[in-house]
Amino acid sequence: MTHHILQRRIDTPLGPLTAARSAAGLSGLWFDGQKHHPGPLAVPEDDGRDPVLTATATALAAYFKGRPFTLPPLDPAGTAFQREVWRALLDIPPGAPDTYGRLAQRLGRASAARALGAAVGRNPISVLVPCHRVVGADGSLTGYAGGLARKQALLSLEATVEVMAA
Repeated sequence: MTHHILQRRIDTPLGPLTAARSAAGLSGLWFDGQKHHPGPLAVPEDDGRDPVLTATATALAAYFKGRPFTLPPLDPAGTAFQREVWRALLDIPPGAPDTYGRLAQRLGRASAARALGAAVGRNPISVLVPCHRVVGADGSLTGYAGGLARKQALLSLEATVEVMAA
């Protein structure tokens, strides 16, 4: 399990996020009150100088302005299957949502769409690991730990501007 060592609050147009880092990289990014939020973290607050948390804030600011950004190093804690799914989410381009079924097929796990959906829902790095880009087979918005209104807002932003991770 990843051990968070430092945290920072980051304001966004969709509400504040808590960013946490491990020794290896960004380990969590949660909206207040989102499902699977770990609650208050018993780790120090960043003094504004941590390079991973600064890179996270910079990436989020660029994202919400529709500008290219570089991801900070990522270190989400999860099972091997969850980490595989989370890596695959990074391959879904902005403005081109994918379905749970197609994502499962791409991973060679066509019969594991439900397990894949559970892994997507447990993504601990909101926005930057784009679990919001996964939709139902009919294109409908289905579950998002940060709430469906935020999922719609993120997808709308990406549909109107070309947001790209460098």
